[in-house]
Amino acid sequence: MTRIEVEDGPDRGMAWHFGEPFAEQRMMESGFGVVRLSNREVFTITGDERLKWLHTLASQDLESLPAGEGRDVLVLEANGHITRAFCLVDDGTTAWCWTEPGAREELLGWLASMKFWTAVDLVAREDLQVYWLGSQIAVPGAVLALRSSGVADGAEVVLPAGYEFGGVDEAGLWAHEALRIDAGIPRIGLDTDGKAIPNEIGLFGTALDKGCYPGQETVARIQTLGRPPRRLVRLLFDGELPDPGSEITLNDRVIGRVGTVAQHHELGPIGLGLVKRSVDTDVDLVADGIAAAQEALVDPEVGEHFRPKL
Repeated sequence: MTRIEVEDGPDRGMAWHFGEPFAEQRMMESGFGVVRLSNREVFTITGDERLKWLHTLASQDLESLPAGEGRDVLVLEANGHITRAFCLVDDGTTAWCWTEPGAREELLGWLASMKFWTAVDLVAREDLQVYWLGSQIAVPGAVLALRSSGVADGAEVVLPAGYEFGGVDEAGLWAHEALRIDAGIPRIGLDTDGKAIPNEIGLFGTALDKGCYPGQETVARIQTLGRPPRRLVRLLFDGELPDPGSEITLNDRVIGRVGTVAQHHELGPIGLGLVKRSVDTDVDLVADGIAAAQEALVDPEVGEHFRPKL
């Protein structure tokens, strides 16, 4: 099997594809295959007060999280800007968590500084890795945590590092990224910048019906009054892919930036971007000289996401 690696960026060194990236996408849509997301950084949180404690820090509702369910979790500044993000599944005794590459050390340091007298333990887990696993693939007794990721017909699972599946076909990050972008799911830090607020990405990782948390005033005000400064869009490029981070323009005026991009097996070149709220939802845009049609993912007046929020 031919293994082609990602050459640069935060996923450098990961498997990009195994020779047939479009076939890998179709395989994932059928509920088969595995994608090794081994650059995601895993950590665990234990202690009876873990969810109650996290609930006070994050924009997500965690105190009432049922055992076995997962959430995307954001931490905001007082002004509502997203500063940290991680995924979490709690099994009733342990919160299994993971971050984007390179984010764990700072996040754990910040969480440790917020413990005060709360009896929780934070542990970086080099012995564990995250995988996307098709719904038709079973690994009895090996899964430590599982959550629906919204990507194709499968879930993200935590397994021992280097787990050998035996006879299961692998797909690369090309397939995973294309299907994630198609689903409109942002990667925090790649599809967002330091000014991003939850309303701009459809309240991803945010619950409106919970108690006070840092940044809540901004989120609630925009939700009530409408008009988030920017909105997340899915971009359909004409023939080529621009570089991530490229400027998005309308009539030669910069109105946003490109986030992640990939070639989709049916849609062709696609990506996610943040554009100014005032831009009409039906106008074509330009990214790095490449024409791009836009598909609205966030209502420009309210900030509600058009897809079910994770």
